[in-house]
Amino acid sequence: MWIYRRILKISWVDKITNEEVLRRMGKEKEIMNTVKKRKLEYLGHIMRNEEKYCLLKTILQGKVYGKRGRGRRRISWLKNLRTWFSQTTTQLFKAAINKVVIANMIANIRSE
Repeated sequence: MWIYRRILKISWVDKITNEEVLRRMGKEKEIMNTVKKRKLEYLGHIMRNEEKYCLLKTILQGKVYGKRGRGRRRISWLKNLRTWFSQTTTQLFKAAINKVVIANMIANIRSE
């Protein structure tokens, strides 16, 4: 962000928000797109490698038994993916097995 401020010749004492600096530069925050892309790629990686990630795949599919801890549940990794891509868990798992489908979903993230 500081480089954008240098380009626009904004002093460090000026009270200009980061959002305003991004608007002036015509840029957007890309961190969430990067997080979405990496989570989706990792899901595909886990689902395609049967023997290497067997335990991780079992955990993701929710087949772990036992008591859960006290308090409010954390936002799950899969819940993020379900809300971002508006798909069910089963649809995400089926899509993750096919590299072409995952590549198309990642391309749609970049175009947003």
